[in-house]
Amino acid sequence: MQIALVSDVHGNRHAFNAVLDDIATTDAAEIWCLGDLVGYGAEPDACVELARDNTTICLAGNHDLAVTGALSLEEFSRGAEIAARWTRDVMEEDNIAWLRRLLPLDVDRSVGLYHASPRDPIWEYVLSALLAELCLDVQSHRICIVGHSHVALSFVRREGELATGEPRRAGDELDLSQGEWLLNPGSVGQPRDTDPRAAWLLLDLDRRNGAWRRVKYDVKGAQAAIRAARLPDSLAERLSYGQ
Repeated sequence: MQIALVSDVHGNRHAFNAVLDDIATTDAAEIWCLGDLVGYGAEPDACVELARDNTTICLAGNHDLAVTGALSLEEFSRGAEIAARWTRDVMEEDNIAWLRRLLPLDVDRSVGLYHASPRDPIWEYVLSALLAELCLDVQSHRICIVGHSHVALSFVRREGELATGEPRRAGDELDLSQGEWLLNPGSVGQPRDTDPRAAWLLLDLDRRNGAWRRVKYDVKGAQAAIRAARLPDSLAERLSYGQ
């Protein structure tokens, strides 16, 4: 079975729609989301509703937990705090209630799913081979998928070796049949790896193969929505640069 893995949508309806359209051209049987449907972007209700309609599994990210009140906003940057407060004010209550039911991890599948990491499902950014090594030490699945960092990455530890990792670009494919793996599909709505296109990962559970994909979307439309909502302009500007 093929699975589409998405993460970090962040209220960017334009990017999410483009990714869903791309997923529809593949043989993906299910869509699994690693969280952060909201925060930063200007269309949180639309993104939650798209997730409700299209995903089989959806985790809670730290921004989702902030909007529901499960996390204190004191732990967020100023821009993220402003966006979270605005999101709380504008979202439909039934969509917030749906977010409240989500958890930041799912370990009941053939692969482990975490918003951030196996060591800390809410906050840890896995951006180095050292952190990946520590996560591989504690994860209970041979293959785990994480989001949160907004960077498309793969880390592997083969028998008798230390973990190594590298960024993943559009079109990269990996044979995951051997070794222990930690994979990040990248961000749908706010990539931070200098590629502004929306990112996602196609995972074949039978063949144990992963393929990273990138999708162009209406960046100007997403930026206009952020500015119309009077959110910090930096949240709009960064979308052009993938940072």
